[in-house]
Amino acid sequence: MTTARRRDTDVTQVHEWKDGRVEARQDDLAVEEPLEIRIGEHPLTVTMRTPGHDFELAAGFLFTEGIVQRADQIISIREATGSKFTERGNIVEVELAPEVDVDLAATKRNFFAASSCGICGKASIDSVRNRGVRAVNPDFRMTPEVLCRLPETLRASQEVFSRTGGLHAAALFDRNGALLVEREDIGRHNAVDKIVGWAVRENRLPLAECVLLASGRGGFEIIQKAAMAGIPVVASVSACSSLAVRLAREVGMTLAGFLRGQRFVVYAGGERLGLTPESVSLPFAAHSKPARS
Repeated sequence: MTTARRRDTDVTQVHEWKDGRVEARQDDLAVEEPLEIRIGEHPLTVTMRTPGHDFELAAGFLFTEGIVQRADQIISIREATGSKFTERGNIVEVELAPEVDVDLAATKRNFFAASSCGICGKASIDSVRNRGVRAVNPDFRMTPEVLCRLPETLRASQEVFSRTGGLHAAALFDRNGALLVEREDIGRHNAVDKIVGWAVRENRLPLAECVLLASGRGGFEIIQKAAMAGIPVVASVSACSSLAVRLAREVGMTLAGFLRGQRFVVYAGGERLGLTPESVSLPFAAHSKPARS
């Protein structure tokens, strides 16, 4: 069963000020609505998302949060029945295999703590380690030139972003830069979950021969989700956070940021890109020892 097509854009009237003139016009907005994910009839979590690919989002969330480890542990995903008119299309029910034991109360507490930044960096990485994340494929290689082409390919496929300017995107590529799948969402984490959910439902995990490109910042949760899916290279068009860098180095992932034009910054795993940087002295190196008298 598949969900009916939901609107991912809406139209509103706005007033635009430009060079001292005011003009009334219509503007496209990215749609933002809540999606409740249930295990059976029991609520698990609610995420704000752009409607579309909701079953992938649910599957990807369950996998990247460590609730399921294999595709066959998800028996079915369907729209909830009997919901209010205003909730239709915004609730999905997941049926898991009997072997999957979910402590709903504990799980919801963990989601709340993570979203509220209520856990420290060490605890965050420990929680990922406890989910059984293994080191990602050490043999994957790609060239810097191919990596630099990925943002342009992603932008060309961002249909909703081109109309609204209000969505994040994530895309999966092979080592030659061929686009495998792209997803857009109001939340960057949701876009990545939709990518992973696609892989779960297509039985393509682990994604050991793929590159993930994410719009926006390369934060911890992006790296955590990519590591759960076994992705060896992650790139973002903006900066990466300190905790994301720590996790990438721990799992042996290549992490690049500021991927724009013919430039990027590598935070971890440069060997996959064939990089052998020259040794340089940090600005403070000359002052690390007291001057001799």
